[in-house]
Amino acid sequence: MLIALILLFAAVFLAVIALTLYLSAARQSPEKILKRRLQTLAVSDETSSPEVFAGELFRKTTSTEQFVFKLPLMNRVTALIEQSGVHISHLHFLSLTGVAAASVFVTIYVVRSSLLLALLSALLTSCVPFLYLGHQKQLRKKLFDEQLPDALTMIARSLRAGHSLSGAIELISQEMPDPTGELCRIAFEQQQLGMRMTDSLASLLNKIESMDLHFFVTIIRINNEAGGNLAEILDKLADTVRSRLQIRRQVKVYTAEGRMSGYVLTALPVAVFIAFYIVKPDYMNVFVTERICRISLGAAFIAQCAGYLMIRKIVNIRI
Repeated sequence: MLIALILLFAAVFLAVIALTLYLSAARQSPEKILKRRLQTLAVSDETSSPEVFAGELFRKTTSTEQFVFKLPLMNRVTALIEQSGVHISHLHFLSLTGVAAASVFVTIYVVRSSLLLALLSALLTSCVPFLYLGHQKQLRKKLFDEQLPDALTMIARSLRAGHSLSGAIELISQEMPDPTGELCRIAFEQQQLGMRMTDSLASLLNKIESMDLHFFVTIIRINNEAGGNLAEILDKLADTVRSRLQIRRQVKVYTAEGRMSGYVLTALPVAVFIAFYIVKPDYMNVFVTERICRISLGAAFIAQCAGYLMIRKIVNIRI
């Protein structure tokens, strides 16, 4: 039995590795790189770029990719992948998530012979990639917010030196690290393809959620229509963004105790349940076999999630 389990785990592990290597090799092919670059430069429906270009890109995709694009909630998954900054296609991401969930389901079902436990394990495994993308999205947003004041100051100085706005954006794309440099590079390349600079900057709002970037795009639009000293306005915006960052750090320090309490109160019951299940599995099997225990366990899980969300709502002060 032990040898069979080891062979099963090895087979599943090697299958996941083989699929990952295949998808990685396919992703690095010249055709995929060109298609991904064109899709990055494609603009949203709100911009002034022709919709024929985006339609051609869609028709060049495979039938499998077109089917995936039509799935419910696929727009949210697409936005999450794009805003996280992780360079992976939608099909590859869903494939890896499905393979990982199926592997965990088969392994748990063979080891424990429990359909409910296998389904729960597969569900949790499928949630891990989305949690990772959400975490990367928050890290990318935080890094962008910290880089934006310096980028605004650099743009203001470039304008005072006689450069155009597109030239200043190009300078940011060359001098600033990612994600600011990457976003400005995309905006500049879109402008080089004939798109207006205001529209190319507005398209960046779909690639990262940042209120400060929204302020910057609004200023550029107003200045483009009404005129004015753009360099001076950008300097004031940079000072405002720095002040907001300072206040946000102070609030984070003041709410550190509340956030830590939420983490501990949420993780402690789960850790205790897992520890008891490992030490005394017969004692904890009642939560799987008895109906009233399953209901109690589900109610406790819902209560834990509700408590965590309430604590998070209290300590999450928006600046």
